[in-house]
Amino acid sequence: MQNRTLRLAISPCPNDTFMFDALVNKRIDLEGYRFDVEYHDIEQLNERVLAGDAMISKCSTALLKAVGERCRLLDSGSALGRGNGPLLVRRKGDTSPIKRIAVPGIYTTANALIGRLFPDIEERVPMLFSKIAEAVEAGEFDAGVLIHEGRFVYERRNLELVADLGLEWEQRVGLPLPLGSIVVDRSLGEQVASDVERLIRRSIEYAFANPTVSRDFIKSHAQELEDEVIDKHISLFVNDFSLTLGDEGRRAVEELTK
Repeated sequence: MQNRTLRLAISPCPNDTFMFDALVNKRIDLEGYRFDVEYHDIEQLNERVLAGDAMISKCSTALLKAVGERCRLLDSGSALGRGNGPLLVRRKGDTSPIKRIAVPGIYTTANALIGRLFPDIEERVPMLFSKIAEAVEAGEFDAGVLIHEGRFVYERRNLELVADLGLEWEQRVGLPLPLGSIVVDRSLGEQVASDVERLIRRSIEYAFANPTVSRDFIKSHAQELEDEVIDKHISLFVNDFSLTLGDEGRRAVEELTK
């Protein structure tokens, strides 16, 4: 279908900007499609998908159960893997019971993991992911869940690790952790969904083949601008599962959303 404009919503984190750089910046053949791109925090993306205000969007994988009838999960573009989980952290030396924590959104996979792995922590307060480490360090919460770049730099603060939620997940279920997914509104039809899936896969393939081309684009959106942090982020969240979920990836999604 030629000259069709589609709305695409992704997060500004390095894994999304790395994967979608070639598509957003037209480094690949878009087959006549045009993409109007928006960037939102993961919880804002979740809320927009829930409200039905998204054509093509990143969202937390934990949200899929709630939107599955209206949205189709794409095979390409997911953040899924091993050793990539959110981190539960607290102030160094604090041994008091963890009762009140900050989470990066009610609908996030991070929050779903806390509910599943640490059900005794009942008070979970949503806040912007980039503010959580600072709030925990300041004593506003007993602990907090870090995602995105924050998980790589928390040790620079007066914080220590309580639990790696990805490791806890893997030990319990034996599957990689599905953090984020790309969904398409079913109203667009199967042909458009298939085309978009193919374009996303091609964009990721381009990123793997040309890993430095997107660096300026990534830095224009990133919270942490150090190359080392960006490289760690990409290597942890972008992998073969991003190209295609495969059987193992789909089993992981089913386990998280059951």
